[in-house]
Amino acid sequence: MFEYELHQIRSAELIREAADERLAREAVRSARAARREAAGRAAEGEVHPDRTRRHWFTRAA
Repeated sequence: MFEYELHQIRSAELIREAADERLAREAVRSARAARREAAGRAAEGEVHPDRTRRHWFTRAA
């Protein structure tokens, strides 16, 4: 009987740990999605005028 109670306690503990880990993963996933969305909104309004254009070739001497 004692072993069964220990098994039940350990089982409940593992279930709680798994729920905590799922919650932590979900928090990380939502924070990552929020950063991605914020970066997308910031890049959406970006304007590149001609003077900031990248020059691909160096000037001839």
